[in-house]
Amino acid sequence: MARTRIRKLLVANRGEIAARIFRTCRRLGVGTVAVYAPDDEGAFHTRQADEAVPVPGYLDAAGLVAAAERTGADAVHPGYGFLAESGDFAEQVAAARVLFVGPPPAAIRAAGDKLEAKRVAADAGVPVVETGPPEEIGYPLLVKAAAGGGGRGMRIVRSAEDLPEALAAAEREAEAAFGDGRVFCERFVERPRHVEIQLLADSAGAAIHLGERECSVQRRHQKVLEESPSPALDEGLRAAMGEAAVAFARAVGYENAGTAEFMLAGDRFFFLELNARLQVEHPVTELVSGLDLVEQQLLLAGGEPLAVGPREPEGHAVEVRLYAEHPLTFLPQAGRLERLELPDGIRVDQGVEAGDEVPVAYDPLLAKLIAHGETREEAFAELSRALRATRVAGATTNLGFLRWLVDHPDVRAGRTTTAFLAEHPPLSRPLPRVAPWAGRWRLNAAEAPSGDPPPAAPPTVEATAHAAETGREQSALVAPMPGVVVRVLAGEGDRVEPRQPLVVLEAMKMETPLVSPYEAVVRRVHVAEGDRVAGGALLLELEE
Repeated sequence: MARTRIRKLLVANRGEIAARIFRTCRRLGVGTVAVYAPDDEGAFHTRQADEAVPVPGYLDAAGLVAAAERTGADAVHPGYGFLAESGDFAEQVAAARVLFVGPPPAAIRAAGDKLEAKRVAADAGVPVVETGPPEEIGYPLLVKAAAGGGGRGMRIVRSAEDLPEALAAAEREAEAAFGDGRVFCERFVERPRHVEIQLLADSAGAAIHLGERECSVQRRHQKVLEESPSPALDEGLRAAMGEAAVAFARAVGYENAGTAEFMLAGDRFFFLELNARLQVEHPVTELVSGLDLVEQQLLLAGGEPLAVGPREPEGHAVEVRLYAEHPLTFLPQAGRLERLELPDGIRVDQGVEAGDEVPVAYDPLLAKLIAHGETREEAFAELSRALRATRVAGATTNLGFLRWLVDHPDVRAGRTTTAFLAEHPPLSRPLPRVAPWAGRWRLNAAEAPSGDPPPAAPPTVEATAHAAETGREQSALVAPMPGVVVRVLAGEGDRVEPRQPLVVLEAMKMETPLVSPYEAVVRRVHVAEGDRVAGGALLLELEE
């Protein structure tokens, strides 16, 4: 591959990741182009680039390629989400004689199609979680989007009765987020850790890993706290997982930066997927490795050979994500940021500033706060201080939740699993003892191991959307945030059961089922499918 120096880069994305990429480009003297959808003009990321141009949408591949040609960009960086893992988009970029900052289309398709990735991993000797028809896998199972991640198109299903609606919702959500509605089912692993390995590879076949990130604390199947290195890995397990990740990368002919994700259960690990892009949590790896991963991406895309090798982590790094969302229910929120004061002394990757509107249509991530210290304890202490110095007004955020989370004794002790927020409700008083399932795990099975209580399901919007309701005093169902009505599941005169879904609301590419608080009759329906509603809007009226 001929070597090419990138002189002008278009970022086919928005928010904090676009702004973060622009920072590296400024340092390297690379010109930058931002794009914006019709509902995103003037957004924060457009103010961080040398120029900004309109596109029909962030999923419009032809429009994005045309923008690169129109502005004279010689490279396109996809960021994460949207078209970042689309082989077709990478192919269209290459056809326009523009560099794609990422792996080649064939590698994206092999890695990005979760089913194909599992087949390749198994052939390479990497352990995987079983996938297949629900009747063969059994319950509980996990429905997952085949073409993307980030929690979109993902549902835990615990009974056959819940499967049809879960499949339909996952397909709609995947289509909205990735332009590809394909989903599949895999065996659900109760209470694992989520650990991922950062990869770099060049076009000549050289590949390395840069250690792991611990990403077990999640809500709505999305991460909220990440750290590196993981407190759960010893040197032997770290080496085995790193070797498995590199073996898979070589098996699919991977190039550029990528991340192999694993479930860790005791000392056993299972390959989940390879994210053929930069991860949201990449800053923790940058802080312990001393590398700028965006710079490495640009060099590798330009045909440079891999010039860095494996390295031991220097100190410890931890990251949290500041979202515009309710701190108890995790429902996305919108509003104008009247005040936003982000801390000094740590790394902050922000996607908004004071005065900006938090949009309904996109991910509600406001900023990432990342602390680094010589030890894990120092990193967490520094992050805790930074969160207490952060101030936000004008929009509801998860800031209080993050302060509680970073100071939680089980988080500080490194005892988290993906079920952490089910066992420790947000903002609850920490228990004085370790949870009974600490250190335990199981694949889905007919019953839990003898003597142990079954683990609680990870928190769902269905279970938390009405957490503040007062039972039968409520006679109406209202929208908890602005969004679009995608399903109306009950009609006037219908008798409904407690917790029965009545309306499905989509906000920021995620679907939220809103349920009946008690047994009732639907007296009146005020919305139809396709309606756009404001937060607090009346959706249905109920009566006993």
